[in-house]
Amino acid sequence: MGSILLISQTALELGFQYALVAMALFLSYRILDIADLTTDGSFVLGAAVSVTVTAAGHPVLAIPAAMLAGVCAGFVTAFLQTRMGVPSILAGIITNTGLYTVNLMAMGWKSSASLMKKETVFTLAKGLFPGVPFWGQWYELILSAAVTLLAGVLLYLFLGTRLGLSIRATGDNRDMVRASSVNPTFTITVGLCLANALTALSGGVVGQYQRTVDMGSGTGIVVIGLACLIIGETVVGRRGMGRGVIAVVVGSIIYRFIYAIVFYTKVVPVDCLKLLTAAVVALAIAAPTIKAGAGLQKRKLAAGRKGGR
Repeated sequence: MGSILLISQTALELGFQYALVAMALFLSYRILDIADLTTDGSFVLGAAVSVTVTAAGHPVLAIPAAMLAGVCAGFVTAFLQTRMGVPSILAGIITNTGLYTVNLMAMGWKSSASLMKKETVFTLAKGLFPGVPFWGQWYELILSAAVTLLAGVLLYLFLGTRLGLSIRATGDNRDMVRASSVNPTFTITVGLCLANALTALSGGVVGQYQRTVDMGSGTGIVVIGLACLIIGETVVGRRGMGRGVIAVVVGSIIYRFIYAIVFYTKVVPVDCLKLLTAAVVALAIAAPTIKAGAGLQKRKLAAGRKGGR
């Protein structure tokens, strides 16, 4: 019973922490309609900066530093796309490739970095309320949930501002936005910077939570984030910005519980889970096309039967 409670608690903690990646993809993929492949590199960048700054003795400062690094990564991708005429997918790939060296540099030219016997935001939070009975056991979950929920509320409020509405309109119709005297270059840049800041925030929190970071920790993060986004939208729905923000959190928690169940029961080998995730994401994205093709085939068969008669 104790092991199940521990696995469930860990799934919730990681669910809230990785929900920030799904939130970033909600902004770039759903709202801006841009396939931003900078996500993998930005996640590692945020974790690397967070761990390095924390190791220097500044765990609280490490979080905004990680977000600032993510903003820089998003700006490079947006600059390549809007100013240099590079297609969005290639711009993300180019930035992601360059971030490999930047991440190595942030970790002191090592492939990994750790925080053994160093203070983190989680150890600092543990000492905030020593007299509260449940705090010593649930402080990591409470802090993870607080960071993610605060980011979600701020994102929702931002998308309701004039600039946020302009970003939403840019994703719907760039020509209309340009005709309305709004510069789509600016809105795309702001959107991608904000999305990568959220991704780096996730990496920064996860890096301090796990007390380590390595160059392979961001592999497949974009697919996992898309899986969380699609699961959440299936459960909660897609109508409205508020529902969309809630969906990414719910989807991330559900995905982490699925991961925990697979890990605990070994129904599917854990090493195959990313392959299964990729297949689910591909089928979910292709679902409208598959549905339209199936409907067309059904109409053809119906027409053939009528012609035969």
